[in-house]
Amino acid sequence: MADLLALVEARLRTALGEPDARAAVTFLGTDRIEVLRFTGGGLVRYATLGMSAQPMGDPTVVVADPVRGPRAELLLTVRTGHADTDKVLRPLAVLAASPQVEGLVVAPGASLDLGEPLWPGAPFSSVLVAESGGLVEDLALDEPMDPVRFLPLLPMTQNEAAWKRVHGAAALQERWLARGTDLRDPRRQAVALD
Repeated sequence: MADLLALVEARLRTALGEPDARAAVTFLGTDRIEVLRFTGGGLVRYATLGMSAQPMGDPTVVVADPVRGPRAELLLTVRTGHADTDKVLRPLAVLAASPQVEGLVVAPGASLDLGEPLWPGAPFSSVLVAESGGLVEDLALDEPMDPVRFLPLLPMTQNEAAWKRVHGAAALQERWLARGTDLRDPRRQAVALD
């Protein structure tokens, strides 16, 4: 596991530079999850480290496969100086631990709901999981292990999350694109959903 996480961290450093802060969270019965912060160019990026240590698997299977199954880490990007987004570290660790705690398979198009703001005063309590491969390339691992995917998280307001449940992830992303929504703005309002 340590070797795998070293490879994951090296991929993050190659894509994002040197982290300027890191925090670790451990939940009862789970592996340690770290959140690394990368700052530059008016943006702050948060990346989990530790979620990919174990493959995600079907919670109904009696014996989980310790090698095969999807692996991922989570990425969140916001503009700096507009909100106290550093308080997102624990919520991100909670989301990254959800495959171990709840048996979730986190994949593009999924919604992850915290039930509380991502950071104090945030208009977002859930996120939409986007496709990997843009900011940080997938990390290929030796067979038979699946690659580690670096999945961007797009913060959603409660209304956007409800609309997404009815119309789907692609429709919400099209709406954001059509309205020119700045998904990196930590104080943005919900997109018009009429």
